Amino acid sequence: MEFLMVVLVVVILVVMIRLKATLYSKLDRIDRQLFDLHLKLKEQKSTSIPAAEPVISSPVAPAPAAPPQGEPLHVTPTPVIVVEPPVIRPEEKPIVPVKDYWAPGFEVIGEALIPEAGSTTANIPEPEIVTNVYQPPPQPKPGFFERNPDLEKFIGENLVSKIGIGILVLAIGYFVKFAIDNDWIGPVGRVGIGVLCGGILVSVAHYLRKNYPAFSSVLVGGGLAVLYFTITLGYHQFHLFSQPIAFAIMLVITAFAVVLALLYDRQELAIIALVGGFAAPFMVSSSTGNFKSLFTYLVILNTGLLVLAYFKSWRLLNLLAFIFTVVLFGGWLYSVPDDALPGLFRSGLLFASIFYGLFFAINIAHNIKENKKFIASDFGILLANTALYSSVGIYFLYKMHAEQFQGLFCIIMAITNLGASYLFFRNKKIDTNILYLLIGITLTFISLTAPIQLHGNFITLFWASEAVLLYWLYGKAKLPIIRWSSFLVLGAALLSLLMDWSAIYADGFRTALPIVFNKGCLTGIYTGLAFFFFYFLVLKKEPKVFVFIIQLIAWLIIFSAGMLEVNYQFTINFPELPVSGLYTYLFIVVFVLLYRFINQRLQIFGNSPMVYLILQVLVIFVYVVGIVQVFSLQSGMLVQGLYQKHFLAHWLATALTGLIIYQAIQAARSQEIPLPIPSAILVWASCTIVVIFLSAEFHLLFNQLFFANPDNLPTIQRVYIKTGLPILWGLCSFGFMWLGMKHKNKTLRIISLTLFSVTLLKLFAYDIRNIPVAGKIAAFFCLGVLLLVVSFMYQRLKKIIIDDEQKSAE
Repeated sequence: MEFLMVVLVVVILVVMIRLKATLYSKLDRIDRQLFDLHLKLKEQKSTSIPAAEPVISSPVAPAPAAPPQGEPLHVTPTPVIVVEPPVIRPEEKPIVPVKDYWAPGFEVIGEALIPEAGSTTANIPEPEIVTNVYQPPPQPKPGFFERNPDLEKFIGENLVSKIGIGILVLAIGYFVKFAIDNDWIGPVGRVGIGVLCGGILVSVAHYLRKNYPAFSSVLVGGGLAVLYFTITLGYHQFHLFSQPIAFAIMLVITAFAVVLALLYDRQELAIIALVGGFAAPFMVSSSTGNFKSLFTYLVILNTGLLVLAYFKSWRLLNLLAFIFTVVLFGGWLYSVPDDALPGLFRSGLLFASIFYGLFFAINIAHNIKENKKFIASDFGILLANTALYSSVGIYFLYKMHAEQFQGLFCIIMAITNLGASYLFFRNKKIDTNILYLLIGITLTFISLTAPIQLHGNFITLFWASEAVLLYWLYGKAKLPIIRWSSFLVLGAALLSLLMDWSAIYADGFRTALPIVFNKGCLTGIYTGLAFFFFYFLVLKKEPKVFVFIIQLIAWLIIFSAGMLEVNYQFTINFPELPVSGLYTYLFIVVFVLLYRFINQRLQIFGNSPMVYLILQVLVIFVYVVGIVQVFSLQSGMLVQGLYQKHFLAHWLATALTGLIIYQAIQAARSQEIPLPIPSAILVWASCTIVVIFLSAEFHLLFNQLFFANPDNLPTIQRVYIKTGLPILWGLCSFGFMWLGMKHKNKTLRIISLTLFSVTLLKLFAYDIRNIPVAGKIAAFFCLGVLLLVVSFMYQRLKKIIIDDEQKSAE
């Protein structure tokens, strides 16, 4: 019973502290009400004073002047009316609307400024439209002596009563302890005293409930605590009750506490009842570990809490109940061995589902009933409840060896939240934030179904389809959460696709995949088409930059899917030589031309010349970088005699590359796209690309035509470099000169002369060494003829060209 005495002392101290806080809060509220009443009375007084009227004095005649001596007085005084100026009383001073400041020399009455005594009206600011209503400044919180002006009354009525209650409880406690130590009171008497003390506290509180509600609620809490611990001692220490009887008594005490909480409308009582209710199983525990009985009791307790939550908005009570339930359930789950039977986890899943439904209802019941706004704590408990239950559910299914139903579990969760959101949507007065939360939870579980239930590329297919469906639903429902969810799922689909490609094609190099009809290629094509569908949905609803990014990603996905498939198939089927590079480049060129055709002719995605020009430049760059590998591949084909027919892919790609180069030059020449590059630089770059392209391709063609055996390949290459290139460059120079004259382009003519100079320098510095006589004759003859023709043309047309250019400049 020593423990019981300590508990009583603690309860009394809690009562005293609680009473003090309650009284202080009431005094603060009364002070604020008095201050507001004072302001209203002052405002009414300032508006009810009548305006001053001019005062007219009674006729008063001035004293007559003294008449001359000896002359009788015959003058009759003329009455004079004197009108005094109007007296401006302080109440009549001109009123000026109050702004965000007080002007100097004015005082505030109600919601207006008037001149102070002694100030002139000349300083009154011009009346303006009142934009801000005057708000009285916040009053400082009253101090201790302000709240208790009569210190004697405070000590006599407040402090002394608390000290007296505490001393009385201590005296009773010491008496009971003395009686127990001397065996005056047996076990039954001790329990009876505890029950009697608790009953007395509750009875006194009930008697004082009307006049002292806060004080009575604390007394009730103390009485309930005494009853809980008394029954616990009677069961554990004195063994006066069996476990079922003790547990039943605990339930009765808890139910009684809930009724008192509703009767007194005090959240403190409900919290005490809750703590006692959750502590009761441990107070009467026999260490048998029967979790079904424990969870059944928790279900009954939380059901009672649901009823309480329907009538009262006691969020702290809901939070504590949720925490206690999670701790108890988590403690049990932690103690379950890994090799437990599936039936144990099946029972755990059943109770977890019941707890999930109860706390879902508990945290929305009162708000739904009263059409109140949901706050952050409500959303936090709902999200935590959902997250914990879904995690536990998936874990239990795993332990039950039922992984195939984990995706179905997510679908059920999504349907549950969707059904709840639909029911709430029909209630037009409900807070829309809860709808957004439930819809977001629904979309989350739908998205989680793919990675949980599906595997590999099926996750990507699911998410790509879901993203398109979600944005289509957004167009119908106009809910922002669906819009943002579609963006997130679309991004997840893209990341999942990249992971699929990395896994599929890495494994594919070890095991062959079917051509086109394999997981990597089909998943890429499907995802790309999904992005295209998404592009058409957002075309007129989202910013242009975002729409362009979606279209660009869609094209990149289709391009990457095709390129990866081409590279994989030709690598896996022709391992001796890397012919996949030829077909990969051919695919790039064909894709770029198809892109231009679709954008220009079909007008589906809009014509974007700048994008196509960038693609053309990239194709040319890839060609220049990869041409060395093409020479190496051709040499390997010729020397080893392998895959020579596959070189036809290069000649086809060469023809298409020439078309792309021609289109790029035409676009730059027509200035279809304004580029921040001088025209001379563009001409030099175009001519350089043409010379490199022709030199490389004719070299490859020369090797292909004159190859006889591996020994003569170096000779063929040397002859081409020393004989073929000078002839080719001479022809190019002649062509540039002819174009420069035809189009009157001075830069082309300079390029022609420069190329002729480089060709001659190369010829005499390098080519004439170790070259056959026939080669020297051919080279010199061709160059000589070309030089003569160019010189004749230049001299013949020089005057005409220069004159025309000067006239054009003028």
